[in-house]
Amino acid sequence: MAGPATPPLAPSARGVRNVVFVEGVRTPFGKAGDKGIYAGTRADDLVVNAIRELLRRHPGLPAERVDEVAIAATTQIGDQGLTIGRTAALLAGLPKSVPGFAIDRMCAGAMTAVTTTASGIGFGAYDIAIAGGVEHMGRHPMGEGVDPNPRIIADKLVDPTALVMGQTAENLHDRFPEITKERTDAYAARSQERYAEAVKTGKIGPELVPVATRSPELGWGLATEDEPPRPGTTVEQLAKLKTPFRPHGRITAGNAAGLNDGATAALLADEDTARELGLPVAMRLVGYAFAGVEPEVMGIGPVPATEKLFKRTGLSVDDIGLFEINEAFAVQVLAFLDHFGISQDDPRVNQWGGAIACGHPLASSGVRLMTQLARQFAERPDVRYGMTTMCIGIGMGGTVIWENPAFEGAK
Repeated sequence: MAGPATPPLAPSARGVRNVVFVEGVRTPFGKAGDKGIYAGTRADDLVVNAIRELLRRHPGLPAERVDEVAIAATTQIGDQGLTIGRTAALLAGLPKSVPGFAIDRMCAGAMTAVTTTASGIGFGAYDIAIAGGVEHMGRHPMGEGVDPNPRIIADKLVDPTALVMGQTAENLHDRFPEITKERTDAYAARSQERYAEAVKTGKIGPELVPVATRSPELGWGLATEDEPPRPGTTVEQLAKLKTPFRPHGRITAGNAAGLNDGATAALLADEDTARELGLPVAMRLVGYAFAGVEPEVMGIGPVPATEKLFKRTGLSVDDIGLFEINEAFAVQVLAFLDHFGISQDDPRVNQWGGAIACGHPLASSGVRLMTQLARQFAERPDVRYGMTTMCIGIGMGGTVIWENPAFEGAK
């Protein structure tokens, strides 16, 4: 007997739509700790500042048209807890009809907030969404309050070093001995140099949201620039730094991102809705992928994530004209570049420097990568595709490919 016929799609069902990145903003990134610029600033206030700035920059967007607010935090406790996407939306002045949620994928939190809401836009569940992340590592060190199941180690599901990110980076050096400390120090010095040049020439700055700060000693202030950069850093200076994760190791404070505070936010939209509201289209989403790897070498995660995405999209590394790779550790970036046959001096890679210079407030960093790529697209009509990619704690990687709407084709 024949089964019942499949009912037709509801009249409101839609096909897949183009998802666009309208704009991203971020707070200046600070150093974590009592002496950092945000020592006296709440985590939720950081991301609220970013959301408000997005709305201020796009007055033609009716606030009630925002369908979702997704905010990531790795340590969802204290002023980074309480479903921060919803509370930040309320504090930012969005109508109470606008929902929100919190999300966690460690370092790729904001990246996942973007891909999750973008999927909803593509499916037709949303027209407009705000996605971002916040991390106040001074108030909430990574792992605060967590209670890992002892079976993770006792049953040998992962190597004990998997829970210490610096040790996973040392493990990556072990796996790829051709990536020497000299190479990572050279890469780190170049990141500092590229970042300093980008600030000097105004490439970095327009996306920053000033944040009021308060210090018991200094009183009120205004954060307008990143605190972590060390301009003028040399390979000779980096060679003298201690290796805290292993005696005579290779990971130092100079060839890794620091402990940082900061927030990001991005405006995403269906492309037709963006055109209707007069919103700019900075990037068009092509696809994304996440992949798991052995947690003890989590830094290799971007490689399988990118391979998976190339397979899905039919693109290859030769199609990518700009790369924004999160610099959690220099060794992790070099492992990615070596795998794909890209020189560590390639001008397509992190041309404005990266997290080794400006900082890596965990869950917020994915949108920083996207924001920089979007601004680079505007200057490069000769580039069609760009990539944002990052390693993720507990053994994962994430990659997103974007298309440049300003692409003019080969000249």
